[in-house]
Amino acid sequence: MNNRKRKVADIALKLFVEKGIQQTSIQEIIEKANISKGTFYNYFSSKNDCIADILEFLRYDASQQRIAMQISKDPQDRDVFVEQITILIRLNEERNLHALFEAILHSNETELKKLVLQHRVFEIEWLSNRFIEVVGEEIREYAFEGTILFYGMLQHMLFTMRITNSPYSLHHLVNVILSYIELIMPYMMKNGSFMLNYSAIDLLRTNVDKKVVTIAELKELADQLQQHYTFNEEQQDLFDVIMNELQCERVRKIVIQQLLKPFQQLFNETTIQSQVHTFTNMIWYYLKSI
Repeated sequence: MNNRKRKVADIALKLFVEKGIQQTSIQEIIEKANISKGTFYNYFSSKNDCIADILEFLRYDASQQRIAMQISKDPQDRDVFVEQITILIRLNEERNLHALFEAILHSNETELKKLVLQHRVFEIEWLSNRFIEVVGEEIREYAFEGTILFYGMLQHMLFTMRITNSPYSLHHLVNVILSYIELIMPYMMKNGSFMLNYSAIDLLRTNVDKKVVTIAELKELADQLQQHYTFNEEQQDLFDVIMNELQCERVRKIVIQQLLKPFQQLFNETTIQSQVHTFTNMIWYYLKSI
């Protein structure tokens, strides 16, 4: 890692937090870091590129500390898991990033919002995968929703504690909220109740990355579904109608939209339920893009 570039990024971050991103000029960063304009542009192509690297450095720091925490430890050790979750939040707080993130998400800066959302998607994926590793493969279908619930509780608790100046231990807060999720997950599994599952992260990532879904990709995914599962007559009929409509010269969105939920429900409790969810999510996104 380029230590000089990292130092400039750290200086830029302090200015962004103190003054705001739009109120901080590249010239101010250059002067504060005591570098030339050429050096700045050798490191970053723009202010947004600088922010992208700031977030990348943050993920790198968190990743290194998390890996160090887990060396020679049981991957299912709950105490290790709690401390690993705490690491990134502590780094965010030490650098006052929560205020910066909120300002970006409430701004009209599309590219900056995308960077913050990408950063959060990385964290959701990490926590979801670690939940599965710590608790067991049986929660995979519920891990994504459990992760969303965890972060929602945590963010609102931190917000309330900040504005009320309430004293708190970050490690204790993470531990308590994790215990709440541990109580919720068995209920979800027992009742088969969830509003999201891990396949929804595919759509979330697609939206964040602004990926354009093509009809060719939908056809490929459709072929994979049929290769791995034998459809019954009702499933096949709906599948054929949806695929035929998608390939018409004038795609009748309203027709397809009315068919997606019934089609998805036909695969509940089958071995390809999650793949079908991903398929229908991708179709929704495709319809929005045409």
